[in-house]
Amino acid sequence: MELGFVGGGAGRVLVGRGHGVDVCGSRRGVVRMVTIEGPKTFTSSPGKGEPVRKKRSSGDPYNPSFRSIPTYEECFPNSTREFTKVVHEETGEELLIPHRRVHLGGGEKPFDIYDTSGPQNLDPREGIPKLRESWVKRREDRGDKVYTQMHYAKRGIITEEMLYCAQREGMDPEFVRSEVARGRAIIPSNRKHPELEPMIVGRNFKVKINANIGNSAVLSSIEEEVEKLQWSTMWGADTLMDLSTGKHIHETREWIIRNSPVPVGTVPIYQALEKVDGIAENLTWEIFKETLLEQAEQGVDYFTIHAGVLLRYVPMTANRMTGIVSRGGSIHAKWSLTHHKENFAYEHWDEICEIMKKYDIAFSIGDGLRPGSIYDANDEAQFAELLTQGELTRRAWEHDVQVMNEGPGHVPLHKIPENMQKQLDWCNEAPFYTLGPLTTDIAPGYDHITSAIGAATIGSLGTALLCYVTPKEHLGLPNRDDVKAGVISYKIAAHAADLAKGHPYAQEWDDALSKARFEFRWEDQFNLALDPVSARSMHDESLPSDSAKVAHFCSMCGPKFCSMKITEDVRRYADEHGYGLSEAIGKGMEEKSSEFTQLKKTISGELEAGGEIYIPIQE
Repeated sequence: MELGFVGGGAGRVLVGRGHGVDVCGSRRGVVRMVTIEGPKTFTSSPGKGEPVRKKRSSGDPYNPSFRSIPTYEECFPNSTREFTKVVHEETGEELLIPHRRVHLGGGEKPFDIYDTSGPQNLDPREGIPKLRESWVKRREDRGDKVYTQMHYAKRGIITEEMLYCAQREGMDPEFVRSEVARGRAIIPSNRKHPELEPMIVGRNFKVKINANIGNSAVLSSIEEEVEKLQWSTMWGADTLMDLSTGKHIHETREWIIRNSPVPVGTVPIYQALEKVDGIAENLTWEIFKETLLEQAEQGVDYFTIHAGVLLRYVPMTANRMTGIVSRGGSIHAKWSLTHHKENFAYEHWDEICEIMKKYDIAFSIGDGLRPGSIYDANDEAQFAELLTQGELTRRAWEHDVQVMNEGPGHVPLHKIPENMQKQLDWCNEAPFYTLGPLTTDIAPGYDHITSAIGAATIGSLGTALLCYVTPKEHLGLPNRDDVKAGVISYKIAAHAADLAKGHPYAQEWDDALSKARFEFRWEDQFNLALDPVSARSMHDESLPSDSAKVAHFCSMCGPKFCSMKITEDVRRYADEHGYGLSEAIGKGMEEKSSEFTQLKKTISGELEAGGEIYIPIQE
C-alpha cells in the first residue's frame, strides 16, 4: 500500500489508499482523506474522478469490465460523506463512523443522515479498504477459538464492532452489547470480510433493509451484479444477499464481497445444487458442508439455511394454492421425499454451528415453507416451520452463534400481527427478517408497493430487517433501476416503522424536511429527500426556472391557493401587529366582520346597512 504525506503535524493530508478511507464521488480514481488531528468530525471532499466509458461485459470472471455508476454528489447534491471519530477504550483503536451530511441554507445547521454508501472513488478491481483488518488480526494473534459477537458480548466485552454500531445508532455501547448477548440483536460480521462497515440488526434499533441481487441461468453478469451492489448501498441498503444461480457463482460472490461495505448473505444450497448439476436428490451432507466452508472462507456474513423444512411438514403443503415457493425449501423438500430421510441441515445443525462460530457467520434460518399467496397465509405448514426455527435458534445460541429468523411472504394486513407475535414467543425475540410481506396478489409490476405496505406494518410491530421487493418480483430478474425502486420503497417502510416505534432521532429527519417545506427552502427540501434527484426533477417538470426554487408556491396550488403561503401571511400579520397567532386570527376575523357589516354606499349614493346576504331587487 503506497501512502503519500503532504506537510506534517496537525492538518497533514494523506493521499493514497488505506483502511477506513472513504470519500464522496464515484467509485473510481484516487482516494483522498483529509485528517485534522483533534476535532471529532472528519470531512472528505467530493471528487468525480476520471470519466469511465461504459463497456459491454467482458465475459471474463477474472477480469470484468466494470462500469461506473452516478457519483455520490450527483445522487446527493449539497451533501458530503463525513466521519465522526470515536476511540475504542480497550484497544485504543480510532474508529471513523460515516454519515451523510446535508448542508442546508437559510442559516440552518447541517443535518446528518445514516449512510450505507461505502467508500467512493475506488476501482472495483482493487476492492474497498479493509476497515476491520487490524481488529480481526488482534483476535487471531491472541488465539481466540470463538469469534462471534455473541461470544464476546456474553463475556462483557464491547468489541470495536459494537462501539461502531452504537455510534451509528446513537445508542450506548453497553446497551448494544447487552442486546447482542441476549440474542435480541446481531452484528453480522464474518472475520473474513474485513471490508465491512459494522451494522446491527435488532428490534430495538433502526429497522434495516436488505437488497437481493445475483445472476440467473439466463441473465446478468459479474459487472451488472457489482453495479447493483454499488447502487443498492448508495441508496440505503443495509445488507445484501447474493442469490446467484447462474454461471460463475463463486467468482461473482468474490467480486461482490471484496466491494461490499455491508454484510453479505447467501443461500448455500444454491451453489451446492450447482455442484450436482441441478439434481436435488444427488445432494449430500458432505457437498453441502464443503460449500459452507468455501463460502465462509470468502467472507459471507450470514447464511440462509432452510433447516426447519422437516420431512413431516412437507405433506402439510398439499392443499396450498401455490405449494412451496421457496427455492431452498423446495430443494430440501425434494431431497427428503426422494430419500425419505430427515433434512440433512437439521440433522447436522450442531456441526454447522461449529463452522459458524469459527468465522462469526450469523444464521438467517430460512422460511422454506413461507406462503406464496394470500390464500396460503398463516397456515399449518408455515407455523410448524416457525416453531422449529425457535428450537434451532436456541440450539445455535448454545454455541454462541448469532441468529435471525426469516418470515413471510404473502400475508394480508389483518394476519400480520399473528406472525410477529408467534415469532417473538417461539423464537425468544431473535431478530425477525421478513420478505415484505406482500399484502395482496393483484399487482404484478407494483409489488414493491404491495410489499412495502406489509413491511411498514410488520416493522412497526418489531421486525428488525425487511427484505426488499422490486417491481420485477414474480416477473423477471431486476435491473439497476428496479433495485433503486425497491430500496427506496423499503427505506420509506423502514423509516415509517421507526417513527411508529419511537426510535430516537427518527422524527428529526421528518421535522427538518417539513421545516424546509414550510419555509419554501426548495433546495433544502430536495436535498433532504431520500431521492433528491427525483424530487427536484418532478418539481422542475412544471416549474423549471431558477426563480421557482425561491417561489412561495408550487404548480399544484399556484401563488393564490397555497395553504402554507396563506399561513405564512397570517403569521406575518401577527408579527406586524404584535399579536400571538390565535389572537391575530381573531383580530383578522373581527376586521373582516367589520368590513362586512359597516355602512356602505349604494350605486345611487345612498347609505345602507351592510351585513346583508340577499339584497331585494328594486322594482
